[in-house]
Amino acid sequence: MPDALLETRALNAFYGDFQALFDVSVTVAPGEVLAIIGANGAGKTTLMRSVAGLLTNAADMVAFKGRPIGSMRADQVAQLGIAMVPEGRQLFPSLSVEENLVIGGQVGRSGPWTLRAVYALFPVLEERRDMPPTTLSGGQQQMVAIGRALMANPEMLLFDEISLGLAPIVIKSIYDALPEIIREGTSAIIVEQDITKAIAVSDRVYCLQEGRIALESASADASRDAIARAYFGT
Repeated sequence: MPDALLETRALNAFYGDFQALFDVSVTVAPGEVLAIIGANGAGKTTLMRSVAGLLTNAADMVAFKGRPIGSMRADQVAQLGIAMVPEGRQLFPSLSVEENLVIGGQVGRSGPWTLRAVYALFPVLEERRDMPPTTLSGGQQQMVAIGRALMANPEMLLFDEISLGLAPIVIKSIYDALPEIIREGTSAIIVEQDITKAIAVSDRVYCLQEGRIALESASADASRDAIARAYFGT
């Protein structure tokens, strides 16, 4: 893809001697929402960690705006404009909601996302700004994690298991915020267990199966049969 914002190029990823990804090549265009689906252990989180700099690889295996970043540290990747909403949220329990959000802005990138903008997106967080995140519901904690990532004013936002463990009404409220996030010029990769939701909110979808790409398709063209075959390797 000539105008790709993000690319992985035959990405191989390891945990010690265990290989988790095999020649995984994905592309994300500016303003695009990409869904990554697959069973547990398929390599979805490993892919996200590789892009975010939490798992280092050969430099040219990951490129952002044409620049090799595969060997960069996570803080360097964040400064370039990639932010991650990690699985499990990973908030700082000793800090307030607002302090958790402010930490996201320490990257120092300018852009539309400020405390005021995050509070406008998720008004409940302003009401609880002085409370520790441990007093919030799971959905509200996820909003804090998303807000913290937005405060870095990223061009690429990575959502790892965005709806895991959340009630359907909470998932809807979080996904309802996605169009506004994209309108502000942010592309996104979403790792999602809910295949129906993943297809509905994305432009394209990749399915991973045992660390390999089993399906790549425009989301609108991805049939249930093709997804099932890719998902289960049948």
